[in-house]
Amino acid sequence: MNGFVGRASGWVRIGVLALLWGSTFLWIELALDALSPVQVTFSRCVLGSAALLAACRRSGLRLPKDRRVWGRVLVAAFFCNALPFALFSFGQQSVDSGIAGVLSATTPLWSLLIGVVVGSERGLRPARLGGLLLGFTGVVVIFAPWRATGSGGWAALAILVAAASYAVGFVCMGRFLVGRGTPTLSLSAAQLVAATALTAPTLPAGGLTPVEIGPITLLAVVILGVVSTGVTFHLTYRNIAAEGATNTATVGYLLPVVSVALGVVVLGEEFGLRTALGMAVVLIGVGLVRRQVRPPEPEQGPEPELGPTPTPAPAPAPAPAPAPAPALAVSAARRAPAGPSRRRGTPPPGAGSRTG
Repeated sequence: MNGFVGRASGWVRIGVLALLWGSTFLWIELALDALSPVQVTFSRCVLGSAALLAACRRSGLRLPKDRRVWGRVLVAAFFCNALPFALFSFGQQSVDSGIAGVLSATTPLWSLLIGVVVGSERGLRPARLGGLLLGFTGVVVIFAPWRATGSGGWAALAILVAAASYAVGFVCMGRFLVGRGTPTLSLSAAQLVAATALTAPTLPAGGLTPVEIGPITLLAVVILGVVSTGVTFHLTYRNIAAEGATNTATVGYLLPVVSVALGVVVLGEEFGLRTALGMAVVLIGVGLVRRQVRPPEPEQGPEPELGPTPTPAPAPAPAPAPAPAPALAVSAARRAPAGPSRRRGTPPPGAGSRTG
């Protein structure tokens, strides 16, 4: 039962994270109607950090104080926030939001390769490896690189680099930040604060031009910053803490489903049989990968606890303790007759002479 609940909660986290993360490309597309890529990147970092700082204040948590932690946070913020945010904003000037989500789905492969190189992924099971490869196949089917879709070039390359940068950031977060005594909410808030500081120096490069923001663009920017950056990033941290960097990166395989669907419904982007087939392959691949997230040990864990319950039965082992009692009784019985024999018997010789 515990194993089932654990798997169910894992799927819920993955599903919510995929929905929020997958919608990011839609909000970026809408925000780019009025803002430059630098402005989109900086605004989402500012709003995301503000939302998480407010959550920390409400929860009574503080940002880390250790300089070493902040050094690691800066590295993770560069690879997981500042760099990929900028590359996605730049790439989506020429690439549809659905295709951007598809290219971002390569993050799990990069994460797996990095995990194998640094030694965090050992004993990779064939089913899990097959799921990763199958998911990548689905991404290829959706993207169809053999066709002239107009989404190639530097823009697509920028999004691929952003996906690889996400993988590096996840590994840094999993190996050097998570599970070291600092709450994930404090870590996620600190990392977005660091990303804001890293992004601010880029404002002179197209980020200081005045803009006119309409209500739709303003709504897109707010949702992009608060929900798709702040909330999503905190959920990412929690998922890394619960299931590891590589397992969290598998969320990337669900992004095409969300990003393509939103692109078709909201932006009127193209959708065909090939895309639907690719999505189905992606979902099968994710199912295989997620199947191996929990090793069998946790599920068997409760059974050993039920097995030892008979071990209290040997508690009668103290039964030998009563054994000494008879021995004492025997010794007492031996002493008992000796006492009365002295009391009832005739007094020892010379006793009478003392009285007389």
